[in-house]
Amino acid sequence: MQYRRFGKTELSMPVFSCGGMRYQQTWDDAPLDVVEAENQRNLEATIVRALELGITHIETARGYGTSERQLGQILPALREQRPSRGGPDGLIVQTKVAPLRDADEFRRQVLDSLDRLKMERVDLLGLHGINTHELLWWAIRPGGCLEVARQLQAEGRVGHVGFSTHGATDLIVDAINAEPFGGFDYVNLHWYYINQWNGPAVEAATRRDLGVFIISPSDKGGMLYRPSERLVELCQPLHPIVFNCLFCLNRPEIHTLSLGASQPSDFDLQVSSLAHLHEAHAVIGPIVERLHAALVEAVGAEHADRFREGLPAWDAEKNAGYINTHVVLWLRQLALAYDMIEYGQMRYNLLGNGGHWFPGLSAAHLDTITEERFAKAYGASPFADQIVGWLRETHELLGGAEIKRLSAS
Repeated sequence: MQYRRFGKTELSMPVFSCGGMRYQQTWDDAPLDVVEAENQRNLEATIVRALELGITHIETARGYGTSERQLGQILPALREQRPSRGGPDGLIVQTKVAPLRDADEFRRQVLDSLDRLKMERVDLLGLHGINTHELLWWAIRPGGCLEVARQLQAEGRVGHVGFSTHGATDLIVDAINAEPFGGFDYVNLHWYYINQWNGPAVEAATRRDLGVFIISPSDKGGMLYRPSERLVELCQPLHPIVFNCLFCLNRPEIHTLSLGASQPSDFDLQVSSLAHLHEAHAVIGPIVERLHAALVEAVGAEHADRFREGLPAWDAEKNAGYINTHVVLWLRQLALAYDMIEYGQMRYNLLGNGGHWFPGLSAAHLDTITEERFAKAYGASPFADQIVGWLRETHELLGGAEIKRLSAS
């Protein structure tokens, strides 16, 4: 395993983290009584395998169903064997709790999460899902959740305080640059080959010396456990997962990639990428060129790189019917260039069902919107005359059954 300094936390972070959202018994907030023995054995085997590989960062959240409670059956003993002293051998435990309007309730939930984990202290506490400016305000306002988190830090219950986000880039940068109560120490965000929009947020985090944790690069980054044949072909001689890991880790300001393992073997492909990390730039260069050439061939050179220009935010006053046009057109590109139909369907049909975690609507109601409204929404785009047709094409290609977030299923 390789390790990187996790920003101002000074923790020695493995470049892969063991995410805790896929091996638990259920997404329901249920007691341990519902956990089957085989599921618990699999969870424990997954954690043991992670540690064997040098993956010393175990990450979970209060919102991951039974994950915290199940980890509480194994982590205390592992903590005794591997006390967190800042070195690469120490166990780093992270949980996340959503910011709340009621900061006292937030404190209660953090302490309850510690009880579930059977731990007196966690090394990293994340404010989970700062996806809107309202949630950011609940965090950073006087007497808010960040102030409570700093109080818990002073009490020895929390090591470092960060946040996770699925929000827009501008919001993430605002959160990174927040000053109250010392601001945040690290950020969990999305950034990988198929979605590099948050590059400015990564740069802002680097300037402020925040730890940078990449969320779900192998699943949200393209369902790479089940890649399309076209993507496999374009990424040769690497598996798409290995390519994506190298693409991310080739940037030294990226400190760790989350692996949401559901079983011990799920680490194998990602960890195999470490053998190429010393030559990552040379190895991924030809693949990046092929992927971009395939995109240009599928959608045209101008649209490949400029499709987001002039588009309103999904919640902007002038937007057409709250359609998340940025996301819809992005999924169209992925489907046409890389045959990423399954991924596109999963993400597209989440629009309208994902709340602030995946906001805005799909193009299902396209025919109810007037031409005048479209002209107002897309008039600033260099592709104004084509966007409605692209939206319709995407809905025909990807529209289908309603899909819910994992935590709502």
